[in-house]
Amino acid sequence: MTPVTQSEINNAAWSACDTFRGVVDPSIYKDYVLTMLFLKYISDVWKDHLATYQAEHPDSPELVAAMMQQESFVLPPDASFQTLHKRRHEAGNGERIDKALHAIQEANGNKLDQVFQDIHFNSTKLGDEEQKNDLLRHLLEDFAKPALDLRPSRVGQLDIIGGAYEYLIKHFAATAGKTAGEFYTPPEVSDLMARLADPQEGDDICDPTCGSASLLMKCGRQIRNKTGTKRYALYGQESIGSTWALAKMNLFLHGEENHEVLWGDTIRNPKLRVKEDALRHFDVVVANPPFSLDKWGTATAEADTFGRFRRGIPPKTKGDYAFILHMIETLKPKTGRAVVVVPHGVLFRGSTEGKIRQKLIEENLLDAVIGLPEKLFFGTGIPAALLVFRKHKADDSVLFIDASREFASGSNQNALEPSNIDKIMQTFTDRASVEKYAYRATQAEIAENDFNLNIPRYVDTFEEEDEIDLMAVRAERVKLKDDLAELETRMAGYLQELGYGS
Repeated sequence: MTPVTQSEINNAAWSACDTFRGVVDPSIYKDYVLTMLFLKYISDVWKDHLATYQAEHPDSPELVAAMMQQESFVLPPDASFQTLHKRRHEAGNGERIDKALHAIQEANGNKLDQVFQDIHFNSTKLGDEEQKNDLLRHLLEDFAKPALDLRPSRVGQLDIIGGAYEYLIKHFAATAGKTAGEFYTPPEVSDLMARLADPQEGDDICDPTCGSASLLMKCGRQIRNKTGTKRYALYGQESIGSTWALAKMNLFLHGEENHEVLWGDTIRNPKLRVKEDALRHFDVVVANPPFSLDKWGTATAEADTFGRFRRGIPPKTKGDYAFILHMIETLKPKTGRAVVVVPHGVLFRGSTEGKIRQKLIEENLLDAVIGLPEKLFFGTGIPAALLVFRKHKADDSVLFIDASREFASGSNQNALEPSNIDKIMQTFTDRASVEKYAYRATQAEIAENDFNLNIPRYVDTFEEEDEIDLMAVRAERVKLKDDLAELETRMAGYLQELGYGS
């Protein structure tokens, strides 16, 4: 049998979206397509394993049933994709799919608790009853095509399914406008952030605004690539219910069983705690929070029981430092390090933000400031920066890197190439100044700049223009005038020969 490739599965999954295109907005139908991919996968795994066990133990149905109860996901009778597909021509597709998902949720206890409660196939978002039923029939037929036969005996490793899920999430982010940043960080940026955080075997890793968990999983992959083991734990929190559900499914489809990802508002109600009034601490914290979030929770910040805002309360209309302060408060005292995406205003805005920034620098928590190119992130064209924090530093210096001018240009989206990321990482590791690219500043120098972290204050990227030889320019101009006069004379002769001249 010819091995199934990642691109074949990706293309088949993406073509399943054709059912909705032009009828329903991508920001709505992404949840249905991604959930259907998850349902199809666990149904195909169940079917595949059942056939294998029945072939191995043809005379022991009780043993087969017991073995099936040990599967990663238990599939109740009548809740499989295949059952739903058989009844696709009947009325009530939306209601049947919702009931099937609810049954799967109930059968898998804490593992899938509440995962499907914010995803409703029987929703008016898909149109009136007739249109909805027809759309869902087509969706079931799309996923029933041979190209999306996801049995392990056909597709092999789990990574292919996880890769397809990730592929779909990326493509939905590309078409989701301003909401894209709520659930996806571009893969090159995730790679860079994971490398900067340098997760190690045995680390506890957290993303407090985890979206679809792509960034979180990149950190886990760093450890697997280095050690070949899964000795780490992933933690996260996500405020949007449907996005949290995508994160849970994404983690399972990538084989990341050792995780705790919770649904809720990280600032107003941080759920990753060791006890009621104590936050859980982590070795690595990474995040791409919403930029300058309005109404982030100032009303409750003053009475915060976790002491996250003791350095100051960020402005009501800009929640950037609320997320930064939360991240720092959840770092382990010795090993803790954090990498966060921020808009450039975080580097230089004054008032309360300036005071918070000053305290973070004076406490010697800031390790590096890295300026990124514009148009890297889905949903916004503005350039962003990465801040790297570290609880334990060798000295009080801060490394500034201006990586904003080196990228692969695209019409709608720019991207960091591997060579760009390697250069950032080499500079970050060497921790030395590089002309027109990086500067290692002392805390005293930053204090002289009133704790302003605007990168051009430290990295001079000014390019001197070549001197203009005015005499050479004049000589070139005289020659062009002579050439033009000669051409005019020749043109007049041609016109006269043709009878147009006087």
